[in-house]
Amino acid sequence: DASAKDRFELYQDHPDSDETSFIGFIGYRMAEDAPNVYVLQHTIVAEEYGRQGYARALATLVLEQLKKQEQTFTHQCSYIEGYLRRYPEYLDLLADSSTNP
Repeated sequence: DASAKDRFELYQDHPDSDETSFIGFIGYRMAEDAPNVYVLQHTIVAEEYGRQGYARALATLVLEQLKKQEQTFTHQCSYIEGYLRRYPEYLDLLADSSTNP
């Protein structure tokens, strides 16, 4: 969680070197009327890592972290919308529909 940047970031370590590559992020902000509710705004994966499952991995990591911390979320992200259709086990983390994103 790169909270100073309001985003959850994903990096890949390279075992043959000390280098780390930035893969992507999910941008967020806190809901206006519920400061403990995350609003997932967009999912971005670097072009060279596209179509390799990194967006799915990132979404899973973020939602698992929110679950572990007993946090809820809402979203404005089409990727997260599709992800929730494929992985409905995370629907219980959605904030009350009256929350104003």
